[in-house]
Amino acid sequence: MSELQSHISEIQSRLASVYPEDESEALAWWIAEELSGLTRTQLLTGCKDTTFFSNTQDIIERLLHFEPIQYIFGHTLWCGLDLKVTPATLIPRPETAELVELVSRFEAPKPHTPIRVLDLCTGSGCIAIALKKQHPDWEVTGVDISPEAIEVAKENAVRNGVDVTFLVMDVASDEFDAFYERSSYPIPYDIIVANPPYVCESEKAGMRRNVLDYEPHLALFVPDKDPIRLYLAIGSLSMQFHSGPYPFPVLFLEINDAYAIRIGRYLYSNGYRDIEFINDMYGKTRFIQARGLI
Repeated sequence: MSELQSHISEIQSRLASVYPEDESEALAWWIAEELSGLTRTQLLTGCKDTTFFSNTQDIIERLLHFEPIQYIFGHTLWCGLDLKVTPATLIPRPETAELVELVSRFEAPKPHTPIRVLDLCTGSGCIAIALKKQHPDWEVTGVDISPEAIEVAKENAVRNGVDVTFLVMDVASDEFDAFYERSSYPIPYDIIVANPPYVCESEKAGMRRNVLDYEPHLALFVPDKDPIRLYLAIGSLSMQFHSGPYPFPVLFLEINDAYAIRIGRYLYSNGYRDIEFINDMYGKTRFIQARGLI
């Protein structure tokens, strides 16, 4: 066994007390890549200096207390982006990358017209930035209730070389009315995409500690008695943008699969048609795509 593999094995062994074997191995390699600045292939084929492993003690201790490795290193790679993450923002999930791909396939009703996208509950800005990266000609705005999250999102836009507008607003308030009264935007958005909090408080018992103890509850949880409150607000907001010659924005929502039908019925009762329920990679109903009557 090489010196490198010996260090990896030692870290994996220490982490194995709280993580499954495949996860502890993945974390060990993640640590090695982060501290060395090399890929796994580079480490395996050309790394002679393993002194960077001397800095692993604190990292291992934090992982043993279930702190997410993304927070430990302060960033994560997701959807082709290098994103800063802090305890003020959720760590972007693989499912949300699927949401980005759904939105990216949107085709403008009229060719060569600018697409305007509103990303609600933007958090780290991951969705807004990924869409802008893939479609530089789109005009993208991200909104979140958390000033701390919006500061992270702004940093991430700069970090990834895109121009996205980020605003602190509460989607469930009347702030948008005031915003549009004083804004210079004459037309509504073509797309509204949202990944709002959707985990019910009663679901906490089944969640892993790395999520429950470290990620922001404001961005995760909704009360059991009112689990789709934010989806109702998002639907109401999208309907406000339907005026004059403009159609409803196309909605792309990430959802709790337990409430898919309730959300779909609400949208249908308020003028949305062509409502599609889409499964994620795990086979759960995770997304809704909806278009209006016009």
